[in-house]
Amino acid sequence: QVQLVESGGGLVQAGESLRLSCAASGSISNINAMGWYRQAPGKQRELVAAITSGGTTNYADPVKGRFTISRDNAKNTVYLQMNSLKPEDTAVYYCHVKKSLGWGVTYDYWGQGTQVTVSS
Repeated sequence: QVQLVESGGGLVQAGESLRLSCAASGSISNINAMGWYRQAPGKQRELVAAITSGGTTNYADPVKGRFTISRDNAKNTVYLQMNSLKPEDTAVYYCHVKKSLGWGVTYDYWGQGTQVTVSS
């Protein structure tokens, strides 16, 4: 089992910044990737950004150039620096971890979610 604890959400005005953190604990070996998803009311959960154990990053088009994902492997923590926030970034943000179980099998773990609200 992997436990994920998120922090850093809140209410900000458009143009401001927030940093989300997600600390992983428990059975943290063989974690392939860590990342962030978000879900706005009435919409499907979508990928925001992800980072592999080797440091390769992937961003959704709407956040490219504004958000930066990073990972501290020593602390088993992933961060999402969000700059130039827009009202359309308002959503519940979920930390995600993909863990390898061996034999090509992986398992997804999710945090409890943290609310990010951007006012115009």
